[in-house]
Amino acid sequence: MLNLGVLASGRGSNFQAIIDEIEAGRLDAEIKILIVDNPNAYAIERAKRHSIEYLYINPKEFPSKDDFFIKIADELKSRDVELVILAGFMRIVRKFLIDAFPNRIMNIHPALLPSFPGLHGQKQAVDYGIRISGCTVHFVDEGMDTGPVIIQAAVPVSPDDTEDSLSARILKLEHKIFPEAIRLYAEGRLSVEGRVVKIKGYELKDEFIVNPSLR
Repeated sequence: MLNLGVLASGRGSNFQAIIDEIEAGRLDAEIKILIVDNPNAYAIERAKRHSIEYLYINPKEFPSKDDFFIKIADELKSRDVELVILAGFMRIVRKFLIDAFPNRIMNIHPALLPSFPGLHGQKQAVDYGIRISGCTVHFVDEGMDTGPVIIQAAVPVSPDDTEDSLSARILKLEHKIFPEAIRLYAEGRLSVEGRVVKIKGYELKDEFIVNPSLR
């Protein structure tokens, strides 16, 4: 069984999607702890409902950002966490945490990286006028949304889309591909060569490609 640690700042809908897959028996993992940097994060309520340990760590209590992430790394290691999941964690992860979990931190981003990194990827896509957008699960490195890509899923973009309408469609696929990426890791099927993630025995899945029915 794979031990997970989850970092979140807000509502935690991807956190919930992972919980659901675990409880349905489709993901052989256990969430050892949820760590939040926001005491009002709704993810805390989700943790309470499912009897998952949670911890609020206030970044303002630390003399530096590095010290904050050293504390997070210590808490994760003390619970034997193997894979760290960023589920709407609104901070750029620092080197100390990355070095503690090399190629063992996953993030999901609401755009087809390397296009539209950073905040509001959905709005960037709508404003740019593209016709295909989606989401990306990637390993975390020291850049902003620059780590090796694990899985991507695509959705069509209508000329009439708003940030909210596109976000809603992308979110449906986020809830599919994030647990899928964790499952592949748990099964020992991921390896990183340079910046390319190799997936042993993996086949493309139609639901991760453009699906007009999600419009």
